[in-house]
Amino acid sequence: MAPVSGAQIIARSLRDLGVTVIFGLVGIPVVEIAEEAINLGIRFVAFRNEQACSYAASVYGYMTGRPGVCLVVGGPGVLHTMAGIGNASANNFPLLVLAGSAETTAITKGSFQEMDAISLLTPHTKLAVRAGSLDFISGAIRNAYRTCWYGRPGPTFVDFPADIIQGKASPDFKLPAPEDVFLPPPPQPSGDPAVILKAAQLLKKARSPLVIVGKGAAYAHAESAIRDLVDRTQIPFLPTPMGKGVVPDSHPLNASSARSAALKNADVVLLLGARLNWILHFGEPPKWSPKAKIIQVDICAEEIGRNAGNAELGIVGDINLVVQQLLASLSNWKYQPSQSEGSFLSLLAASAKKNEEKALQAALKPTPSNTPLTFQRAYHIIKTTLNSLTPPEDGNIVYVSEGANTMDISRSIFPLAHPRQRLDAGTYATMGVGLGYVIAAHTAYNLFSSDERITGQKPKKIVAFEGDSAFGFSAMEVETMARQRIPALIFVMNNSGIYHGDTTSEDAWKVLQDQTAANDTKSDDNKKGLRSTSLLYETRYEQLATMCGGKGYFVRTEEELEKATREGFLESEKVTVVNVVVEPGVGKKIQFAWQGSKEEPSKQSKL
Repeated sequence: MAPVSGAQIIARSLRDLGVTVIFGLVGIPVVEIAEEAINLGIRFVAFRNEQACSYAASVYGYMTGRPGVCLVVGGPGVLHTMAGIGNASANNFPLLVLAGSAETTAITKGSFQEMDAISLLTPHTKLAVRAGSLDFISGAIRNAYRTCWYGRPGPTFVDFPADIIQGKASPDFKLPAPEDVFLPPPPQPSGDPAVILKAAQLLKKARSPLVIVGKGAAYAHAESAIRDLVDRTQIPFLPTPMGKGVVPDSHPLNASSARSAALKNADVVLLLGARLNWILHFGEPPKWSPKAKIIQVDICAEEIGRNAGNAELGIVGDINLVVQQLLASLSNWKYQPSQSEGSFLSLLAASAKKNEEKALQAALKPTPSNTPLTFQRAYHIIKTTLNSLTPPEDGNIVYVSEGANTMDISRSIFPLAHPRQRLDAGTYATMGVGLGYVIAAHTAYNLFSSDERITGQKPKKIVAFEGDSAFGFSAMEVETMARQRIPALIFVMNNSGIYHGDTTSEDAWKVLQDQTAANDTKSDDNKKGLRSTSLLYETRYEQLATMCGGKGYFVRTEEELEKATREGFLESEKVTVVNVVVEPGVGKKIQFAWQGSKEEPSKQSKL
């Protein structure tokens, strides 16, 4: 019997932990690990860039509830992967990164792709360790896998020198038995009963209570308990962008359309799996009431009391268990607001009606001939078409979105009835995640639906909304989708610019381009050439799909968009890219909708 190699030990250790898929980009020496993993039945999804594969692995961990695994080469491969490591850390996604490195005997000699990855990544991961011998491989992988998953999820890293990967074990070497490697899911702590009781009493006394549902609640698979909480207590709820679907968007107590009013007027807030960061304006005035009492529920003790949080009201524990404890303490209590016109629910209803009417007016406004589509009109056509093909309540679509206007506008237009089916730039506001997320979502929901955390899920269509700038970060992953036979439907919202473009016609764009080429230094604003936000006018992004056997559509009209959406959704084998030309927004202020503002809340645009 041939001696066991380091690559075989690594692959076997991953399989025995229950790993079924690895996202990566190989080269010497890690290609041997990938090949051995494939021989053991692990699916290897090969990408075109380490950033995209690390993004995919991290969000795969979020969707399945088990760590995603990323395999890359050392040196520059690790540097590229740092983007995904930072994204996983900020979003608390469980991610295990494995990488090769220079031979141990060549360190400091300037060997191939030599870099001290452990020193580099130690500050940015929960654990960074080097497997210095074949005997240490299984233990290093198991500890890194456990550490990224248990407690507050995040990234971990294991470095394998080339001589360890390619090394041969002694004849008496024995691999650990699978039962000695496999890890059960993390322990689930319940909340302090005394604080649970205090929180329940606060909610009972509240005049304007609010539940905020974050993506941590989705990761915890706490949707059943949280839906029960909302139904039994009748407290209005507000989902964060990736917390959508934990309670269906169609629920009558959903305050999303009255977000600003809900935050400004709530006096007691139950924060489930969300942080008081920029997405929630740090819990501070003027977006929030200065008198609001915030009950933070988080798996991480360090998060309790952060920013406007009150440590005395914080509950450390698993969201699913804590919500069940709160339900027991609340017993049969139900929120009963006053019947006056100034009550909290009346205020939310009035604000929602105003905002929804404004949004509907923009969505229903027909596009004049020879005029680009607006974002709102384009999304309305896409949503109407998709709804005619599959009802939203069936949960057959996973939405991915990235790009400032593209992501911000789309999040309120496409309703969700199920959790973990909307993926976006997240806490880190990372551009470039989109196509990696598409591949991860297809892998999680359509290839490994037998996973214990997503059992019973129907196959899902992955629909992505990409800003033209965001699409450029990872556009070559369209080839990855074609190679992996992923029939994703990707809309590139093309306004020829970052945030927005400069022109409404190709002729005008060429004038600016010519002025730039001539290095015109005149002071007239119309003579300054291309701006920092400019992109090539009407770039034919759809041809990235057709070049690798997929389908591409170049869309300027409502009729063309409806046709492309319908045909792209029904495509079952090929990737589809729909290049949608939308209005550039010339002259509009460049501002992200979540950005802080010193204006009075009543004067701010709806968030």
